Amino acid sequence: MKFEYCTLFKDVQLSGIFADSKVFADAIPKTSWASAQQAYEQHDLPMSYEALKCFVEAHFTFAEQPELQALSDVKSVADYIQKLWPKLQRKAFYSTNNSLLALEHDYVVPGGRFNEIYYWDSYFTALGLEDSGNISLIEAMVENFVSLIARYGCVPNGNRIYYTSRSQPPVLALMIKLLLPYKKSDTKWLERMVDAMRQEHDFWHQGEAQLENNSAHRRVVKLFNGMQLNRYWDDKPEPRPESYAEDIFDANQLPLSQRESFFRNIRAACESGWDFSARWLDDPTSLLSINTTNRVPVDLNTLLYLLEDTLVECLTMLNDKAQADTYSQRAKLRKTAIQQLLWSEEHNWFCDFDLLINKRSDVLSLAGCVPLYGGIVSPQQAHLIGVKLSSDFLRQGGLVSCLSNTSQQWDSPNGWAPLHWFAIKGLRDYGQFELAQKIALRWLNMLEQDFAIRHCLLEKYNVCEMQKTAGGGEYQVQQGFGWTNGVTSRLQVLYNQA
Repeated sequence: MKFEYCTLFKDVQLSGIFADSKVFADAIPKTSWASAQQAYEQHDLPMSYEALKCFVEAHFTFAEQPELQALSDVKSVADYIQKLWPKLQRKAFYSTNNSLLALEHDYVVPGGRFNEIYYWDSYFTALGLEDSGNISLIEAMVENFVSLIARYGCVPNGNRIYYTSRSQPPVLALMIKLLLPYKKSDTKWLERMVDAMRQEHDFWHQGEAQLENNSAHRRVVKLFNGMQLNRYWDDKPEPRPESYAEDIFDANQLPLSQRESFFRNIRAACESGWDFSARWLDDPTSLLSINTTNRVPVDLNTLLYLLEDTLVECLTMLNDKAQADTYSQRAKLRKTAIQQLLWSEEHNWFCDFDLLINKRSDVLSLAGCVPLYGGIVSPQQAHLIGVKLSSDFLRQGGLVSCLSNTSQQWDSPNGWAPLHWFAIKGLRDYGQFELAQKIALRWLNMLEQDFAIRHCLLEKYNVCEMQKTAGGGEYQVQQGFGWTNGVTSRLQVLYNQA
């Protein structure tokens, strides 16, 4: 049965037994969800708080989260990262009676409440695994993604059943590129990777054939000028099981007619990885104004350009010129559209496009430097992006993720490791080594100072006031942390800071 639709699940999520809705979404029934629901229906309902709590304890268990702080012999950040990898690694498993999706190969989780694989996190984690020489684990995670695409038509947000209606920023091509130096002589592997990338490309373009100008279907948008780009989406206009209570609380503040749209836009923001940010809000002070599906995101479209470009590279290696030419043409059209629609002469920055008003958004975020990472900007644009990063985004502890200061976790004053990687790698690729190093060293120095106090690494940081813990979001800041470890490891290697 689909557990998220049963009355037991809804009643527990709204009861307040769990401060974090994800805990019960990840619960392990001692028999099955169906039998637990059947037993629940035998009682006089509704149950009291205490009776419901006892019922949950009698019918469910909960996966323990490994203690990540208990590394008493750690001497440095680099030492911590190396010793934490085994604690974040999970073994392959083939069956489950809870929300977890089986995976055939080992994988790495971010840490804390995130005790499953996450799609876009995995690329940044892989940077650190490569530094550690653990290429086989990167291969294993890629194989898991290939398997998930075969089963669900996409790489889900994570390996939970409640994540299968959406994906995350498409980074499979980046992970395959990471492995190419080690695998390029393996033709069979390359063919399987091409098939998986093509399936992922198809997922992001479902319904494109019937689109007319100024229309959209699922994740594809055809703009007023006939250019085609993509957006984030989710097929389910309903509360997220992992944030059920939070979504119901927020939606109840809206008219009934607006609630399905709210749920879909919340879910689409989760697909973006930026959950949540002023990027998606019509009113930056209110999450209720979220409108993710009416934004054409610059980072998503750059990553899809890189997917197309990687397909060209791999198909060329396989001597399939016809298909390589097809994706080459698509990549060229996408690059042109990104340049024409998303580059702002006013801000000297790449911005998301707002479909409601047919103009670029004024929200400036580090998503705007992903085209730099993607190699699709002119030297003049690269210079202007560098100037903007230095003058507007750079803070004492590194780069702030968004210039909008809101209560959302992907906005100021927070900084995130993956966005630092996009910016630093992009600057290096365009020869701006001094600025890249300045940003990297500020990030690394901030981490060292924080690590000296906490003895662990975190999911995100306050880069404006380094003594303060990063805020925002639907949960407490998490320890671990996969992508922080991976990016920090790579920056330590690049700048001899290990």
